[in-house]
Amino acid sequence: MEPSLLPAVQNSPKSTLRCSMNLHHRPSPSVSLLLLSLKLEVFFLPGTNIIIKLLTILSRPFGPGHISRCSGPGPAARDTPPLAGKIAVLSLGALPLSFALNYVSLLSYPLGVVLMSTLILGLLSLAIYSLSRSDIYYDPLYAVFAVFAFTSVVDLLIALQEDGYMAGFMAFYTKEGEPYLRTAHGVFICYWDGIVHYLLYLAMTGAIRKRKSYRNFGLYWLGSFIMSILVFLPGNILGKYSSEIRPTFFLTIPFLLVPCWAGLRVFNQTQVPTCCTPNMVEEDQRKGLLRRPVDLALIIYLIFAAFFTLFRGLVVLDCPMDACFVYIYQYEPYLRDPVTYPKVQMLVNMFYVLPFYGLAIYALIFPGCSWLPDWALVFAGAIGQAQFSHMGASMHLRTPFTYRVPEDAWASFFVCNLLYALGPHLLAFRCLWRPAFFLRPPPGPPAHHEKQH
Repeated sequence: MEPSLLPAVQNSPKSTLRCSMNLHHRPSPSVSLLLLSLKLEVFFLPGTNIIIKLLTILSRPFGPGHISRCSGPGPAARDTPPLAGKIAVLSLGALPLSFALNYVSLLSYPLGVVLMSTLILGLLSLAIYSLSRSDIYYDPLYAVFAVFAFTSVVDLLIALQEDGYMAGFMAFYTKEGEPYLRTAHGVFICYWDGIVHYLLYLAMTGAIRKRKSYRNFGLYWLGSFIMSILVFLPGNILGKYSSEIRPTFFLTIPFLLVPCWAGLRVFNQTQVPTCCTPNMVEEDQRKGLLRRPVDLALIIYLIFAAFFTLFRGLVVLDCPMDACFVYIYQYEPYLRDPVTYPKVQMLVNMFYVLPFYGLAIYALIFPGCSWLPDWALVFAGAIGQAQFSHMGASMHLRTPFTYRVPEDAWASFFVCNLLYALGPHLLAFRCLWRPAFFLRPPPGPPAHHEKQH
């Protein structure tokens, strides 16, 4: 190793952590808890790092044409939103708080859980307002993302406890508050919220603090958040846990209103300007479909994905076709699970995702559909969350054995569902990487009429 690299290695985070471990052979309980959380973050983050890196790339409005014709990266490349350290520290307060609340006898009753949850959220909102008043005045969504970051840590603790990675944290809440979180679907939406949504909240609050744009991150979060609500809440009411709905269920009412307000604010944010000149827009929009092989491949994918979406919708509607019968018993028996989440998921896909696929095909054929990049990000977040929860719950031990994916169907199940999840992300990547085809065509030169004398 070169001598010039030694100081950097000695001051690296790994060497610092190793030195601190050597100095303290017996860490205190709080240090052990922090180290446990760090290990869990390291264990679960590799997959989500791909999503965050993809979103970081998608937030850059420049593409190959920009690199070759413009000097230097675009504004979003220089202004990648940083993570909000203050919100991260505040949200990690959920660790000791949930550990202490687990031993409060008042929380052994459903009404006590509701009152305590309301009190904690109120005190948390006051703390955020007092610590970040200027940021909230600049963008009120800062307070929303900060509170949701705290609840994301709570959801991660619930998922880890239900899977047996830790104990003594949120048992009171899953027992007296929301028992349906103990289902396989509930566990995986907690994982998604505790990892992907948590990182998005930190990125968006960090962008607000730095007065930077977070529009693309916000659109991805909006789709993911709405999809989880559209499936989880109806599934709780219609599934086998409908008789175990507790008063805490009504705390989810704000979760129905917040996405509407947040979505309007995110969509109304100013789009990051692209570096596409009118000549580039005109040149790209002049190309036929055969001269755009990437768009042609995406159209073929969207056609197959649309048929797959329609087919699974018919399966959960008890279509009498032999193909539907074979599929639900030999490939995805989880669709018959009485928890109803998979059935609601397939119906949501059929009624919302299927029309989007048709509109996306139209936008890839005809130029000037400027709405596609934004909505591609929204549906990428929605389908990413849906597929993560569906695939995980199909294999989880909390799903009864008769409803799990058979071992001989694992390969086909994973290939189909991974491609179904990956395609919308590739569509969003294509729309934002080279957006010239989707921009509105520049106005033509004004017509000059000679004056007649």
